[in-house]
Formats: sequence, C-alpha cells, structure tokens
Amino acid sequence: MLGFYTINIMISSFHSKKFLSRVARLLFFFTVIIVLIMFLYKNLKNGNPVIENNLSQRGKLYQQSEGKTYKLFPTTGEKESTKYVSEKVRRNYADTKSSKLIVKPSVRFGSYNVGKMTVSVVLCGDRLNQTITTLKSAVALNKGYLHFVLTADQPNIKLLEEKILDWPHKVLQKLSFEIYPVTFPTGGAEVEWRKLFKLCAAQRLFLPEILQHVDSLLYVDNDVLFLRPVADIWRYFSQMNTSQMVGMTPESEDSATGWYNRFARHPFFEPLGLNSGVMLMNLTRMRKFQWHAYLDPIFKEYKLKLVWGDQDIINIIFHHHPDKVLVFGCEWNYRPDHCMYTSVCKSAERTGVAAIHGSRGAFFETKQPTFKAVFDIMSSVRVCSLQL
Repeated sequence: MLGFYTINIMISSFHSKKFLSRVARLLFFFTVIIVLIMFLYKNLKNGNPVIENNLSQRGKLYQQSEGKTYKLFPTTGEKESTKYVSEKVRRNYADTKSSKLIVKPSVRFGSYNVGKMTVSVVLCGDRLNQTITTLKSAVALNKGYLHFVLTADQPNIKLLEEKILDWPHKVLQKLSFEIYPVTFPTGGAEVEWRKLFKLCAAQRLFLPEILQHVDSLLYVDNDVLFLRPVADIWRYFSQMNTSQMVGMTPESEDSATGWYNRFARHPFFEPLGLNSGVMLMNLTRMRKFQWHAYLDPIFKEYKLKLVWGDQDIINIIFHHHPDKVLVFGCEWNYRPDHCMYTSVCKSAERTGVAAIHGSRGAFFETKQPTFKAVFDIMSSVRVCSLQL
C-alpha cells in the first residue's frame, strides 16, 4: 500500500518543479522507518533498550559513572593519576542476569541466625580433616554463638555434614551451619576459576554474590587455626569507617623480603600487598561497590600475571581503591614468612599470635615444627572436650 502511494506521487509530480523536493522527503521518510525498525529489533532481541555493555571497548577496560567514561586500569605509558571510580559498572542486561550466582545450601542445620558472628571456609579435594580442625579451633575458644557458612565440592558435602553432626549436643547447640556447593560463573571460564591458584580458592571472590542474605562474615582459609576467640577479630568490623568494606593483613612486613614489591607484574595494594588468608568481609558494602563486576575484566586483563591467583585479583582491586581496606595486625594471619629468618611480625611479639596460617603446607612439614605441633595438637583434640 505504501509503495503504491509512493508511485502515484512520483507520477503526478514528474513534471512538477517540486519533484526533487518530494523525492528527498520520501527518502528521508524511508530512512527514518528503517532506522526505527532496526532499533526496535535490536532492543527486543537484547531485552533492554538502555543499558549498554561498556566493560570492553577496543580491548581496553572502562567503567562508567554519571554519564562519563573512565579507564578502569591505565595502560602502559599512561599516568597513574588516572581517575578511578567505584560506582556501578553499566553492563548488558543479559550479562548481568547470567552472572548472578543463585545457589541454595545443600545442608542447613543448627540454631540458624544470620545475626551471629559468621565464619566462612571453603573445602575442596583431600582437606576434610584440615577443615574440621580449622572449625574446631574456632569453636574451642569462642564463648558465644557462631554461624558457619561452608562451601564444599560435592564429594565433601556429605562427609562434612557427618563429621560435624557427630559433635556432642552441648557443642552444636550454640552453632549453626550452611553448606553450599562450590559455585563459579558459567560461560567458559568456570574451570579456570575453579583451578586458579589452589583448587577452589577463588570461591571467596564470589561470596558476596552467592550469600545475598549475609551482611558480614569472617573468611579464613582451611589452613588457618584460631588461637584467640573469633569475637576478638570480629571487633574490627566496628573499627571500619563508612568507606571500608574488608579487613585484611599485609602480605609482608619487610620490604627486603616482600614478594609484591619485588616481583609483582601487576598493580597491588601499597606498599607490600595484602594476604587473603584471613578476610573480614562486609558483603553488603561489597555488593553496593559492585564487586562482582570487577572480577572478570581483571582476570582477562592480567590472566598470565596472576602468580597468587585470586589474592592477586584482590590486590589489583584495592590498589585502585585503598580506602576500602582496613589493615589490621599480622598476629591474625601469622605465617611461616613471619619467622623464617627472623621475627618480622612485631604485633605478634607484643600481643601473641592470634591466628596461625599454615600456608604452603607448613602444618605437615618438619621445616616448621611449631606450626606442625600446633596443628597436631588441635587435630587430636576431641570435640566433646571443647568448652563453650
């Protein structure tokens, strides 16, 4: 019908002086119609007419805020004074929807209350006994209620539940547990995330997304043993200012032996980096910060330079946002590095070791007899003898 109308106009005005003017109008009319059709088709297909994917443009990483575009990470040769922002990264609706890690706990038991002090541990592979020992150390010294959020691979979920439920009722009555299956984003990089550094270690990066109902928690590696009550480190949450969303210890106390300041090929938290074995995490603030939006771009950008895996990703983020971190004493993350050659953890000398971290297999090597002795003693302690 539209074509017939157009032909009639052209015939009737063929000898008219306004012929060229009418042709121009018709061409403009058809162009507008085609553009509108293409616009509607594109938005119906993508499911959102407004939000654009701005995470990657010409191979560089960007972040948008208040209508302006800033580089998320400076490329070689650019000034380090590049402005960084932490507002929401504008993302494609489909990408945002698929990135949500909606996971239900496989097991939940105990006097459940998310308002309690919450401790999170990840278990994969053959570290069941080591993980149980970590949990025992937390329970043994704590007088109040504790809530545990545990993440485990499928073979360990049932074993973990059985081991815990074998504890006496007097111990369990002040504890509660959620056990989740290990979960990583799908879409091609799932295997890489799972095997990044140690098996399943990168799970901690996705806890803010997985645990939508949890406000704050204390994450510890499964080779950390508490020598002081969890309540003592939990108090650091009250010391955070309104900007800070995590609490961590330095990776090193000594620049002469520090790893990041000497060898890192990527940005890191100044001056000596952060160790992720013990982390106070305000998940609510991390979600508001849009933590999950940083992970994939950083992983892709620095993939071949991440010697310490997820810990390096954490350092890269907080290199650009140092105001988000509360740094507390190394006595809460005491590792073999602190006493290998000489004592470098001065806070531990003053107040004693609060949590011992058997990194690099220190609990099972004769090279670190003190670490091994502490683990052996805690591992042999019968849960029924624990005083709550």
